[in-house]
Amino acid sequence: MAIDFSTAVNAYKAAAKSVANGQPAKSSDHIASGPSSFAGLVNDSLKAAVKTGYEAETLSLKQIAGEADLKDVITAVANAEQTLETVVAVRDKVLSAYNEILKMPI
Repeated sequence: MAIDFSTAVNAYKAAAKSVANGQPAKSSDHIASGPSSFAGLVNDSLKAAVKTGYEAETLSLKQIAGEADLKDVITAVANAEQTLETVVAVRDKVLSAYNEILKMPI
C-alpha cells in the first residue's frame, strides 16, 4: 500500500490533535483508519507515549507522598525519557524527509 507524503502529514496532524484532545482520531475520506493504517499507527504510538509520561508523573507523585518505591520511579522516568527521545527522533526524520521532498525538482 503506497502512502503519499501529504496523506502521511495529514494523518500525523489528525493523530496529534486526537491525542491532545484525548479523543480517538476521526477518519476522513483521504485518511484510512484502523490498526494497519498509517493514521492508526501514529495515533496508537502517540497515545502510548503520552501514557508513559502520565505513568512516570503518577509514580513521581506517589513517591513524593511516600507510596512508591524510588526504583520504580526511576525506571518509569527513564522509560518516559526514552519514549520522548523516540518521538522527537521520528519527528526529526519526518521533517527531514519533508525538506528533501521540497528540494526535489519538479
